Amino acid sequence: MLKIAWSPEYAHPLPENHRFPMLKYELLPQQLLYEGTVTQENFFQPTPLPEERIVRVHEQDYWRRLHGLELTPSEIRRTGFPLSKELVAREVMIMGGTVMAAEFALEYGMAMNIAGGTHHAFTDRGEGFCLLNDNALAAQYLLDEGKAQKILIVDLDVHQGNGTAQIFSDEPHVFTFSMHGGNNYPLHKEKSDLDVPLPDGIGDTDYLKLLREHLPALMEQVNPDFVFFQSGVDVLASDKLGKLGLTLAGCKERDRLVLELCHQRRIPVCASMGGGYSTRIADIVEAHANTFRLAQQIFF
Repeated sequence: MLKIAWSPEYAHPLPENHRFPMLKYELLPQQLLYEGTVTQENFFQPTPLPEERIVRVHEQDYWRRLHGLELTPSEIRRTGFPLSKELVAREVMIMGGTVMAAEFALEYGMAMNIAGGTHHAFTDRGEGFCLLNDNALAAQYLLDEGKAQKILIVDLDVHQGNGTAQIFSDEPHVFTFSMHGGNNYPLHKEKSDLDVPLPDGIGDTDYLKLLREHLPALMEQVNPDFVFFQSGVDVLASDKLGKLGLTLAGCKERDRLVLELCHQRRIPVCASMGGGYSTRIADIVEAHANTFRLAQQIFF
């Protein structure tokens, strides 16, 4: 069964006209249930990730100040969210969701988090709507518990996974792959194990050609026993914060390529949703829903 992490806490209230589309965390599960892609049985309520797990990746002082609401005004601005105890509780819940989804992926082959993909969180700071790094925390958990020996992080969000790259810069058991807009945020890029910067406006054909060139070869080279997939849909041409030119069909084909490769090679995969900032919330929800539809078709 496809197991999906979700909690009502994911849809955290934000100030009016905030540019982060928090509403998608309510609409996406509703859409998946309405169309019959999933039932209530597919969803599980995550448990908040305990502190001892968080500080395996994030610096103790950063976590102390984040948890104690002691970040400086500039640090808070960099995250893009007003800091509150409810926001921190949400983040810790999402972190737990991805760790638990990784466990389910080991059992069922594939599992997902409705939120997550918080790849701009560094060891010592948050930025770009990311306070803690869920894929990094879940990858570290699998390594610590001996449940994986070689992990591949496939980050196809429009923005480089800079925090993930920094966290695992000296970790030979985790390979970070980021295919992102070369002229987009963040201005200063970190060094992933493999970065593929993309030109502005790249469309479906050229994008998918590049992905087909790199990902199957990476699977051979890295030979991972677990994959984390950051499936941000801000690659769409309609995205306000992206500069690429993918259609909904192209984005879906991207996801199919990743998931089919994992399925064919029998590699467990945990997907988290990442970014999506199209003007129409329906476009965001549809693009994310495609990832879940494909997971059901390919793995179950």
